[in-house]
Amino acid sequence: MEAEVGGGYTEHMRPHRRRRATYKDLFDLPQHQVGEIVGGSLYASPRPASRHARVSSVLGIGIGGPFDQGINGPGGWWILDEPEIHLGADVLVPDLAGWRRERMPEYPDVAFFTLRPDWVCEVLSPSTAKLDRQHKMPVYSREGVEYAWLIDPSVKLVEVYILKKGAWQVHGVYGDEQVIHAPPFDAIPFDLWPLWGEAKKPDEE
Repeated sequence: MEAEVGGGYTEHMRPHRRRRATYKDLFDLPQHQVGEIVGGSLYASPRPASRHARVSSVLGIGIGGPFDQGINGPGGWWILDEPEIHLGADVLVPDLAGWRRERMPEYPDVAFFTLRPDWVCEVLSPSTAKLDRQHKMPVYSREGVEYAWLIDPSVKLVEVYILKKGAWQVHGVYGDEQVIHAPPFDAIPFDLWPLWGEAKKPDEE
């Protein structure tokens, strides 16, 4: 059965045609929308809301400094916000993704990436959670992405997954104001409280 095009993240956005989505469909979307193709279907969503954007921004800074730039950390990674990644026929845009430099020694000058990342992070929202969990996570495991984080700012939770024998296994679930050592970035501790939009650590108030 052919996949659907014209679908979106939210339940009220129903497909209006039945054919396989193409890369051209992504270019036809309004500029304020993020488009992805998963399983032959086109999904489009508006730019992230404030809490979503906060998590992505703070996490990118917290991980990027020590692991991408090597500031007070081991380095060895490329960390990117919202890269477009082509994995087979699927076109995905995770909120964050990372590549070990041993696998991608030179940073490429390309419109999109075809080398699968070593780590991805999806920030969940009510409109995207189903797509992220049920459709994108299987693509990541199929392609051999080793680590995935799912972050839900509405309940202040971080879920850390490791790929083992082709299937996702939960390494840990963390929340609130915990300080975590989570793979693949467990070389340094990471405070969760800044992700949730707190001005300062709660116990310092």
